[in-house]
Amino acid sequence: MSKKKYRAIGLFSGCGGLDLGFIQAGFDIVWANDFEKDCVETYKNNIGNHIVLGDIKNIPSSQIPDKIDVVLGGWPCQGFSIANKKRNKKDERNFLYLEMLRIIKDKQPKIFVAENVKGILSLHNGQVIRMILDDFKKLGYDVEFKLLKSSDYGVPQHRERVVIIGNRIGVKNQYPDILYGDAQNLFTKKKYVTVEEAIGHLSNVRTRDKSFNFKGKKIHNHVARTNVSDKFWGRKHKVNQHDICDYLKYWRNKSNWSTKKIDEHFGYKHTAGHWFRKDNNSGSIPRPSDWWELKKILKFDDKYDKQVTEFVEKEIVFEQSLRISNWKRPSDTLTATGPEIHPNKKRRLSVRECAAIQTFPDDFIFYGSIGSMHRQIGNAVPVRMAKEIALSIKEILDNN
Repeated sequence: MSKKKYRAIGLFSGCGGLDLGFIQAGFDIVWANDFEKDCVETYKNNIGNHIVLGDIKNIPSSQIPDKIDVVLGGWPCQGFSIANKKRNKKDERNFLYLEMLRIIKDKQPKIFVAENVKGILSLHNGQVIRMILDDFKKLGYDVEFKLLKSSDYGVPQHRERVVIIGNRIGVKNQYPDILYGDAQNLFTKKKYVTVEEAIGHLSNVRTRDKSFNFKGKKIHNHVARTNVSDKFWGRKHKVNQHDICDYLKYWRNKSNWSTKKIDEHFGYKHTAGHWFRKDNNSGSIPRPSDWWELKKILKFDDKYDKQVTEFVEKEIVFEQSLRISNWKRPSDTLTATGPEIHPNKKRRLSVRECAAIQTFPDDFIFYGSIGSMHRQIGNAVPVRMAKEIALSIKEILDNN
C-alpha cells in the first residue's frame, strides 16, 4: 500500500463526521465548508482551521484549493428525508448538490464521495436519484450508489445512508466489505456492537454541564434533557414546586452554600437557580439523585423526601421522538431533532452518549446549545463507517 497522503476537500462538512473518518484513514483534508456557525466552531476546535464558514453558493471555485484527489460531500438532507412529508423536487435544499457538481467539474478530482439519506432513493419514484446520477455521469465519472448500514461497520446504530461514489480513472468503484452482523453470522463476521457496549459506562453517571474525570478519563458533553419524566418515570405523589422552592431556599439560607456554589458542586451552570426560583413558572424540582445530594450539603429534614423521590413507571406512548434505545443491540437511527430516551427511562441520551453511538472519539468536544449539539451529531456520518469508506477509496487510489 502506498503511503501517499491524498488531498481531499469536504463540502457541507457539518461537525466533521465524514471528514474525520477520511483523516483517520490517512487522507489530508485541505479545505472544508459549512454554513452553520456552531458546526464550524466544533470542526475548528477538533479537526482544524481549514474549514470556511459561509454559504457554498457564494464561494467561487477559485477560492478552493486545486490538485484535489477526492471531493467529499453530504448536502443537507432535510428536503430528501422520509421524515419530511412535504419533500419535493422544488425544495431548494434538494438542489444544493448542484454546488457539489460545480466544484467537481471545476476541480476534476479523481474520485468523489457523496452521501445522503435513504429517502433520496424513493423521492418522485426514483426520478431524483436518477437525475443526480445522470448529472454526475455527464461530468465524465463512472457513478454508483449503495445503501450502507452503519452497524455493518462497527457502529452501534442501524443507521442507513446512501453513498454515491464516482471516479474518472477508469476503475470499478469500491465499497467497504461488511464486517459485522447478527450472532448467527459469527462464523463470517464480528457481532454487532450494542448500545450497552458503547455507552454502558455512562449509564449511572450523573449528567452535568462541565467536563469531569471518570475512571481515569475526561468526559465531555455529558449533558441531557430530562423532559420525559412524566411520560416514563413519573412522581408517585402530587408535589407543588412553589412549596419545594420555599423549603429549599429556607435550608439554603441556613447553610453557607450560595446558589452559585451549589451549581459548581454539581457541575452545572444554571440548574440550581431553578430549584430556588418560582417566578414565571420557571422553577423546577430536583431529580431524585440531585435531591439526595442536596440533602447531604444543606442537611434538610425528611419533610418532602417521599414526594420528590418516589417515582412510578407510567404508560409509555410511542412516537418517533420518544423511542427507547434497546440496550442489547445497535440503536435505531439517531435523529437531528431530538435524542432517544435512555434505557433507564429517566432522561434522554446525553450529547456524549449520542456522540459515542455515532463513533466520535471521546475527546471530540461539541459546541453550541444542547439542541445544536444534538443536531450536529444527528446530521453527521458515523465516523467509523466514514473511515471504512475512506479505506476503500484509498485502496482504489493506491492501486491506480
